[in-house]
Order: sequence, then C-alpha cells, then structure tokens
Amino acid sequence: MAVDIACVGFGPAMAGFLTTLSRRLAAADRPPLESAASPGMPLQVVCYERADDPGFGVSGVVTRGRGLRAAFPDLDAAQIPMATRVREEKVLYLLDPVGASRRSPALRAAEAALRAARFAFKYEEHAVELPYVPAYLHKTDGFIFSMGQLMQWMSGQVLSTGTVQIWPGTPVASALVEGKAVKGVRLLDQGVDRQGNPEGAFMPGMDVAAALTVVGDGPVGAVGRQLDRELGLPAGNHGRRDWAVGMKFVVDLPEGTPLQPGTVLHTLGFPEPEIFGFLYVHPDRVASVGIFVPSWFESPVRTSYRYLQHYVQHPYLWRWLKEAKLRSWGAKSILESGRRGEPVLAGDGFARIGEGSGSTNVLTSSGVDEAFTTGVQLAEGVIALLEAGKPLSRENLEEAYVARRRASFVEAEGRVAEKARDGFQKGFVTGLLGMALAGATGGKLSLGEEPAHPAEKVVSLEAFYAGLIPAAEIAAIREACAAKGLPLHDALMDRAGWPAVPLDGKLLVTQQDALLMGGKVQAPPGYADHVTFLRPELCRACDRKVCFEICSAEAIRPGEGGVPTFDREKCVHCGACLWSCTQRVDGDEVNLQFRAGTGGLHSAEN
Repeated sequence: MAVDIACVGFGPAMAGFLTTLSRRLAAADRPPLESAASPGMPLQVVCYERADDPGFGVSGVVTRGRGLRAAFPDLDAAQIPMATRVREEKVLYLLDPVGASRRSPALRAAEAALRAARFAFKYEEHAVELPYVPAYLHKTDGFIFSMGQLMQWMSGQVLSTGTVQIWPGTPVASALVEGKAVKGVRLLDQGVDRQGNPEGAFMPGMDVAAALTVVGDGPVGAVGRQLDRELGLPAGNHGRRDWAVGMKFVVDLPEGTPLQPGTVLHTLGFPEPEIFGFLYVHPDRVASVGIFVPSWFESPVRTSYRYLQHYVQHPYLWRWLKEAKLRSWGAKSILESGRRGEPVLAGDGFARIGEGSGSTNVLTSSGVDEAFTTGVQLAEGVIALLEAGKPLSRENLEEAYVARRRASFVEAEGRVAEKARDGFQKGFVTGLLGMALAGATGGKLSLGEEPAHPAEKVVSLEAFYAGLIPAAEIAAIREACAAKGLPLHDALMDRAGWPAVPLDGKLLVTQQDALLMGGKVQAPPGYADHVTFLRPELCRACDRKVCFEICSAEAIRPGEGGVPTFDREKCVHCGACLWSCTQRVDGDEVNLQFRAGTGGLHSAEN
C-alpha cells in the first residue's frame, strides 16, 4: 500500500498536524494538492493509532493554550465535554499529617516551624498556600481539559473535512528505514500467539510506503524509539533519563460541593516530598485528581496507585473527596527530559513531533499545548514544501519545519527549562531552589546535575530504608512476598508506617477494581505481547525489580525463578516499566522491551 503521508499515533501533536493539513486540503479557494502515490487523486494521508479510539488518551490537562488559541481563535470550552476556562489557581505545600512520609530531619523541622507559625500563613488543613507563585507557573485564563474528550473532539474536527483517514486499533510495528531515510511504516502482525508465532489466522503486518512519515507516538512509542536507536540522538542529548508517571482519578464530586468549575490546585510535599499532585475541577461536579511520581524519587518500590490513594486522603483534599465516586482512572508516563531529550527532528522522509520529540516544558509543567504547536509547525512547513513542489528531504524539512520550531516559544521556553529540574538529583529542597533559579534567570543559572540512568540512580531497598527498616526484616518481607507472588510495596509501606487504605467501594477501591471500574482495560487476542524481557538471566540477577513495583496496573508481577510475568489484559501502556528497568543491555537500552501493541484503557473521560 502506498500513501503520501503516514502518521504514527494520534495525540495532541498529531491533532495539530492533521488539523492544519486537513484545512489546507479542504480549502476550496486554493489549488488542490495532488497525490504522488495515487496520481489524479487528492493527497493521501493516513494516521495509524494504537488505541481502539482516538479518545483513549490519559491526562488531566491545564494549559495556557497559546497554540490551541491560534489554531481555534473562536474556541468555546463549552463545545468540548469536561472543558472549562481556568478561573482560580493555587499552589500548595502539603504537610505530612500521617508521619510516615520519608522526610529529611531538616524538612521535618521546617514543617514544625510552619505549624508553629501557621497564623502568619494561609494555613488550612495541614497545607500552606504559597504566597507568591512565579508567572511562568500560572495558567491564568487558560483551559482545563480531559485529554480523552479533547482528542475525541479534535479527531472529529479533522475527520469532518473528509481529507484525512484515522485508523484506530492499528499499531505500527516499525518504520521502514533504508540507510538514514524512512520510506514508510510496517503495521503489526495479526493472528499470532503471545510470543509472536503465526497461528491459523496469521496476517503479516502490511508495509505502507510513504513520502513522509510523521512520528508522534509519544515517549514510549515503538517507532520513535526505533529511530533513536538506528539514527542516534544529537550530540549531548539523551532521551529517557528524566520522566514521571502520572496517575489520576476522575471523580464525581458530591452534590453541594464548594469547588467551582475552573478551580486548579497544584500541590507538592505529600505523600512524599518528591511527589507533585493536582486537582482540576471540570463542569458538572466532575474533577480530575492525581499525582506525578518522578524518576528522581529513588525508591525501588515507587507504587503510584498506593501513593495516589494516600494523596486523595490528605485532609486538605479529603474534605471535598470523601463522598466522591470514581468515574474513570488512568496512568501515563511523561518524558520530562524536555529540550535535552530532543531526538533528530527531521530526516529524509520523516519528521518527529510532540512529547517524544522533546517538546515538554518541565519548568512550566506544560506539554499538551507545546506538542500541539509542534504539529502545527510541521504541517505549515509541509504545506509550503508541497505547494512549491519540493521533495520532503532532510534539508527541506529542516528549513521548513525545524527552523519554524527554533523560532517559536516552544524552543525559547524549552531552552529556559532545559536544566530547571536538575537540582532534584541532589534533593527536594535543592530541586525547588534550582527551578526558581532557572526561572528567575531565564535558564542561565541552575543547580544540580544531569539525571543518571536507572541502573545507577535507583538504590537498593536496604539503602532506601536505612535507619527505618532493618536489612534482615527487608529480607523476610521479600521472601514472604515472593512466596505469595506479590510485589513488595504494600508490605514495605505498611511497615514504614503508612496506614491501611479504608476501601469504601466508591473512590478508595482496589487497584484491580480501578482497572475494571475506571480504566475499563482490555486487550484483543491475536497479537504478540508488547512487554518482553530480552535476557532472563539479567532479571534473575536483578535485586531491585522496579518493573513490577512501579507497574501502574499490576500487569507485571513476580514470576518463577525471578523472571517477571506479564499480563497484557491489565496493561495500560503507561511505559513506567520501560523507564524503570535497571538492567542495561547496550548503552541506555534496557533488558525490558516495550514494543508496539494493542489494548489498554477504554475510557474517554481521562
């Protein structure tokens, strides 16, 4: 099969690309752009999306929306379900009301001082509202979105032009690479067993030739990572060392809630100092509440779900959430390397856009609008080249796309943010100071150091719990959990003093219930497992096994002989396991392989 433009992944960046391109293709007052793949036909553009629906993305989004406003100048938030304008915004430091959080003595002393002097601050329910918030953090007059609903709306805008095809449930296995040129894509094999062996209904993945392959498959996309391996990264850049796992509940708030649509709360400090949190209030008494567990949180058992359950029970939030009901649930990993993780943006026959292209701004905690904008920039460049009859070569794409990106706010603000979070490699307080310093100096000054690979960064359980849980007791907990086939995190958090979660069947439910009630997770048969382990002996020798401790959906569990097992019926494709694997096989490549696959979340409310 041959098309003119093959697109990989439908997220915010691809929505920006296809929105801009489809408008040009549908313009009646401009000369038509003829297909080279099918002469006499309009330009043939196809987008392949792994998920079963374009709206099955995960994120609670608050954004200033500069790129979105430019593309949709008359955008009315009421057009999009769960969308509203930002009306109130606060940044809060959450103190530890439990006493189990792993805080340094200095931080505990500072919190004691805050409590003692609470009448001098905006102190309420074990939380302090920051008196000053830098302008770069504000999303004033911006938008609150549900990613799922936003993507459904944008796909409708694109498809309504009749100029572009979007194929959901169609994973792309790989790019067709010849030398350093991309010639199209290969779709995933169907009719295979879980190891990829052909069965009775076997159908090999179709090769789709294309003059341009647009790669927007996110931070753990198989095609983007393939190009990184085969083409390398620009000098000085790395692609996978600074990341976070975002996990959230979408909830129905109780009747009479005082929380108004457009309310935005950003938090830090609890349940662990390194964990950031948020609460965004949508219309109709719906809210998104969640946390970000970052790569620089050194615990080998950094379980996002249990931490999220403790987060929503913080007294400042629980007064509004204790009668709330779970509506949806989801998790996603976020590439936070930003400009430093930028790959090769353009080459012969291909271009990279979105989060996987290093567009996320970690200083402003903003990514959706930046990703959308990179897609718009590429589309503008491609339109200019097609109208001029120029080939989609590396030189032409760099001039038409990369130059546009370099001249935009995405580049300028990405440079400011490039080293903003390096301070967190040295500790929580150093990290906050480093962010403030980078923001105040326009990125000229910063603190800390570049993130290390997980193989060097993630400490042992004995080191992490030194002085709190004796090594002999950790060994006993490890042995007991292994005998039951359970991860360690619950047992260790219980032992460290975290209270049991009072399951209520409404909001506080088991992780497996969240998969069914909120995530509606499922995976079709006939495809190979997308998570595999290259060398079992490395898994057996691993003493940290972060992959199944951090797994957002408990899809990776302890297995026989120390090799983890994978249940794709539970996997939500967040990619946390890939980021966390501590067993290197080649350079930054790790033993855990995250390939193209199907299934995952089936909720559009995330």
